[in-house]
Order: sequence, then C-alpha cells, then structure tokens
Amino acid sequence: MRVFVHEHLVAQGLGADPSDPLHGMYREGLAMRDAVAADLAAIPGTSVTFDENAPRDHALIIAPETGGVLLQLAERFADGWLGCTTEAIALATDKLALFQFWREHGVRTPATTDREPTRCEAFPVIWKPRDGCGSTDTFLLRDAFDLAAAKATTTGPMILQEHVPGIAASVAFLCGPSGAAPLIPCLQRLSADGRFQYLGGELPLLPELAERALAIASVAVGCVPGLRGFVGVDVVLGDSLDWAIEINPRLTTSYVGLRRAVGFNIAERIVNGERPPPPPTNVPRLRFTPDGSVSPAGRV
Repeated sequence: MRVFVHEHLVAQGLGADPSDPLHGMYREGLAMRDAVAADLAAIPGTSVTFDENAPRDHALIIAPETGGVLLQLAERFADGWLGCTTEAIALATDKLALFQFWREHGVRTPATTDREPTRCEAFPVIWKPRDGCGSTDTFLLRDAFDLAAAKATTTGPMILQEHVPGIAASVAFLCGPSGAAPLIPCLQRLSADGRFQYLGGELPLLPELAERALAIASVAVGCVPGLRGFVGVDVVLGDSLDWAIEINPRLTTSYVGLRRAVGFNIAERIVNGERPPPPPTNVPRLRFTPDGSVSPAGRV
C-alpha cells in the first residue's frame, strides 16, 4: 500500500522562515505531517511518499480551510482520498453555514452572523474569519476600542459570534461507515490576550469534563453527513451550558498527543476505516505543543 501524505504549508514552504507570520502554522503542519507519516510507515507493507507525482493508493491531506484550500485539494487528490467528502468540507469550513445547519439540527452553538460589529454591541463578542484556520485574525472584542483596532487589521469575509466563556476543549473522531467514534477529549490551551492563539493541549480531561465534551461533540458531528477519517470538534464547556464551536474536517494538532495515549495506530484506522477500540482506562497525562513535542503533564 502506497500513501501520499501532503501538508499544504510545508509542501509550499509557506511560513518556513521563523520571521514569517505563518511560521506557527507551518510548525503545526510539519508536526502533524511527520507524526502521521511515521504511523503510516509503521503499517506492514505500507510505504509513504511526499511526492504528489509518485504512484499512490491513498492520499492523506492536511491543509487549512482558509480560501478554500482544503476543498481544492480534496478535489485535486480525489483518487484514494482519506478524508471527508467535498460536501462535508464545504459545510464545515463555512462557519456561518455550519452555525445555521447546527441550529436547524438542535446543536447548541453560539449565535453567529455575517454583519459587521458596531460600537453598540453587547460586548464582549467574537469577530473572526468566516473560513479561518487556527486563530488567525480572531478577536475577542471587549469594547469599542478593541473593535477599532481589529477593523484596522482584518480582511476578507468575517463573522460576528456570541462570546461563550468556559473551558476550551476538543474531541477528535474517527469517522467511517459505522459512524463517528470519539478518541480521548483534550483540553485546549489558548492565549489570554484576546486572540485565542493555540498553545497546545493536554489530556485526559477530568471524567466529568470529558463526559460533557463527548456529549456536545457527538451531537455536533452526528448530524453532519459525509464526515470521514480524522475529524476534530472544538467545544466550550461553560458554567451551565456546553457549546459546539466548529468542526475541523481534517487532521488536527491533537493527533500528536493522541497517538501517544490511545494504545493503537490511529493512522491505520484512518486507512482501513475500522472503528477504533474504546480508550484505555489508564491514560497517561500528557501535554503537547503546536510544534509536536509531547511531555508528561499534571492533572487536567
């Protein structure tokens, strides 16, 4: 079996220079690419290539949603594609369309609109790209001063979203013909400067928090047709209510931590479409960073 692995930023060299604003995303992409490539190579009889012109049986693609990049690559490498359908990608990458879809299907998610924020908002609110990846151009607007600063730097279609405070978490799923099987819920570590920069994650969550994260994330993916392979769901666990925030229809950075904790080869399950076994009962406490380093962690 021959598997072509492609990470868009790494393949294009976008952000390779440490001074480049995209360098953080480049490091995340490289960490994901190398981790999943190593796991694929560990499957007996499997070879991995980064050359798009090499013969292949499958294509595993990692790319940002911004500007339709992931959708374009799904169409380009459709032969042997290990991922979501183009319809699912189109829905998940349009945050306004996903909000409307979720609301129609009873999924609790923050109110979202494409109108531009004004000085009369019920601050705080979130302003972010409609098709953004990571936290690029994402702002917590606390007042009119934050609004003015954000407007001076943003370009492209944006959405205005209700701010729901709480614990940021994520749940990855392996999706296939038998449905969506969750992996171990993770804590997300985000910057506290109002820009939500991703600083990495930790696992496992405390049992009560993990149960809540699984509940809202399972509802969020369960109603979306066409999800395949590795899919990540971002959620917020509030004081009284839990919220689905977005779906990442691709490999996410949590892969680098999850692969060390689940007790099986995630990449092999992505390829063969088999439902993974239940998570182990004694999961090691791990912290992982965007550049792929993994270390022991305290209680999450």
